[in-house]
Amino acid sequence: MTATPEPRMQGAHLVAGGAQFGLWAPRATGVQLSLISDKLHQSNVDMERGEDGIWSVHVPGVEAGQLYGYRVDGDWDPSQGSRFNKARLLVDPYARAISGGVDFRGPILDHIPGHDYTIDETDSIGAVPLSVVVADTPAPTPIARRRPMAETVIHELHVRGFTKSHPLVPEHLRGSYAGLAYPDVIAYLKDLGVTAVELLPVHHFVSEPFVVAKGMTNYWGYNTLGFFAPHSFYATRGNRGSQVAEFKDMVSALHEADIEVILDVVYNHTAEGGHAGPTLSMRGIDHHAHYRLTNDNRNDYDVTGCGNSVDTSEPVVAQLVMDSLKYWVTEMGVDGFRFDLATTLLRDENHHVVHDHPLKVAMDTDPVLADIKLIAEPWDVGPYGYQVGAFGPRWSEWNDRFRDHVRDYWRSSVPGVQELATRLSGSPDIFDTEGRPPQASINFVTAHDGFTMHDLVSYDVKKNLANGESNRDGTDNNRSWNHGWEGISNDDAINDLRARQVLNFHATQILAHGTPMLVAGDEFGRTQLGNNNAYCQDNPLSWIDWDVSPRWQRVRRRVAALLALRAEHPLLRSDRYLHHTEVTDADGENLRRGDLTWMDGEQGQMSEDDWHDQSRRLLGMYTSDDRDAFLTWFHSGAEAIRITLPGIPWANEYTVLWHSAANNEIPSGPLGPGSSFIVPGRSTIIMRAEVPTTKAELIELEEAAEYSTDVEPSTKIFG
Repeated sequence: MTATPEPRMQGAHLVAGGAQFGLWAPRATGVQLSLISDKLHQSNVDMERGEDGIWSVHVPGVEAGQLYGYRVDGDWDPSQGSRFNKARLLVDPYARAISGGVDFRGPILDHIPGHDYTIDETDSIGAVPLSVVVADTPAPTPIARRRPMAETVIHELHVRGFTKSHPLVPEHLRGSYAGLAYPDVIAYLKDLGVTAVELLPVHHFVSEPFVVAKGMTNYWGYNTLGFFAPHSFYATRGNRGSQVAEFKDMVSALHEADIEVILDVVYNHTAEGGHAGPTLSMRGIDHHAHYRLTNDNRNDYDVTGCGNSVDTSEPVVAQLVMDSLKYWVTEMGVDGFRFDLATTLLRDENHHVVHDHPLKVAMDTDPVLADIKLIAEPWDVGPYGYQVGAFGPRWSEWNDRFRDHVRDYWRSSVPGVQELATRLSGSPDIFDTEGRPPQASINFVTAHDGFTMHDLVSYDVKKNLANGESNRDGTDNNRSWNHGWEGISNDDAINDLRARQVLNFHATQILAHGTPMLVAGDEFGRTQLGNNNAYCQDNPLSWIDWDVSPRWQRVRRRVAALLALRAEHPLLRSDRYLHHTEVTDADGENLRRGDLTWMDGEQGQMSEDDWHDQSRRLLGMYTSDDRDAFLTWFHSGAEAIRITLPGIPWANEYTVLWHSAANNEIPSGPLGPGSSFIVPGRSTIIMRAEVPTTKAELIELEEAAEYSTDVEPSTKIFG
């Protein structure tokens, strides 16, 4: 067994006759590779240090499935950020599979319990997860075409929760990668009309000690241990590398159905928590090099709220993140990433947020990521952590301003409609810079964190007692409304109104310019019974219940119909900001309508007084090009309101294509310009507007309208 010179790769790689291992531990005085048998017998092999700080060794005879870990020796000096402890068996940061879990009653701390700075030299073998040597296998089936963001509809879902209760998935596959790949599940996604699944974390994760102490588990998965390893407990055939194969099979199945795969990734912190937490990997390899520390080097500088913050100002740590991203693209076939607490990744050596951070520059320019979707959760909890709108042209960002305002609009708790217009037009006040398109805004009303959409219209306050924290966890800023009854109701009128409001939420996020994100189950009224922080609820409270009532089946069908309408008409998903620019015909003649115009429901275009009317609850959004036009009404008021449809040049006929109201409340036939009809309270209506496509046609229609008005005023009334 001898060390092998260049290339010095990190991780475990099968080569002719054995395997090559590499670990970056620049301040260590010694590193051993521990090869572990099924009975936890270990064989330790000394590794040799290179000038680049990477320790390496070639071991003959090693095969796929071999369990291993590292023991890293060095100074125990917490005042220098040095917490080396060779008694700790450590997971390889580059491990492509991880086996086993954490025994939280075992010797997993690097220190004596209660004495954070006194070393504990008890061997941790048997209490910690192990790395797995994985053979190279072909990448998944590539998707035929990665969609531009303008065509993308994201479905945020949990691999386990989406199929754990699915009646058509075989029981042994439920809650797994294979369950998500099952034909009936993929058929459902296709029928709904989403184009990409955004998977809650699938990097291998473990639970936090305080969660385990409550007898619970970290269900969501925002507690990563390995940046290269798919979570082993979502596999059905064991955890010695089969999780890699099963993940690839899932990606292939989704790609073959033309559905992209986006991963929610957590590079901002790890499962080791603060220095008082378990030592499982990077802290034992080099605490100072991998994590941000306070000025005294003894404690973690935490801008994530999770105990530690990964220090991407260290070039090798930033390279770890880049290597992970490129691995998941090239080897695992994924199409995009949503970065949890992305601001943390952009902090420099002084913990300041800088958007020319080398890691961000690398993400923006690396050819492997050139057509990969990059989505930021654009905040963390540190100083200047709120960075919404600042990520630049390559990025899309979660738009919390959209979320908050849309929630408030539909409960009629905002003054007027000015901000609604801004959010519907792609939030140009935030994102219309540096040539960014509207799709920079990820438009969402709900996410995994918070109320489901059903609960948003069913609860005024959170119901989190089941989490074991006396209802102190989870936000109190829900901007929700129970519509007259707290929780589940047997009143048909209340339930019908709640379903209508859910449709209004969906319509707003789907029809607003930008990229819509739906949360799995919101399309048919999934409830968590008022729990708005179900991170630790791996049970039916979080799993999707596929036994859907007829009322909510109708809601799902309407959501699918609206997504189909959006997919059919590019005008409903504009890839550029619209600024009331004049629309011209093929000859360049002005057709006297704008590409984006706001209508008041009475005189036509919104007036200055209309915009400043704080009691206004109705807004018409008119979008047009040289061939098509659509007029969508958003009405959050409780009472119905009679409106008059604008005439030429805006349209010569209107047809309702979709609405959130009851069918008997909406006219079914074509409506002429100047027609009057009633918009029901708390409803959304989208209308197709027939428009002239040439200047000559416009003039002809204007003359006809003028003649018709002279002869007999329009008296066509609906409602």
